[in-house]
Amino acid sequence: MHDTTNFEAEGRPAVFVASTEFIEAARSQAGSLGFDPAAVFVPHPIQDRTDAELHALAEAALEEIVSKLQA
Repeated sequence: MHDTTNFEAEGRPAVFVASTEFIEAARSQAGSLGFDPAAVFVPHPIQDRTDAELHALAEAALEEIVSKLQA
């Protein structure tokens, strides 16, 4: 979240990516920072996934990430 805030402050587009487990925490932290980051949430959990599953999650999220970077 802080990296996203810093990049945006520097005029560099950024997208915050996290798993769905952290939606509420991300909203809370964004509110505390006074910042509304572009965010993409992928299905939770992440840590127990195979490489193939992680690649599939990334592939599924890619279009939304790129779209938010270009907004």
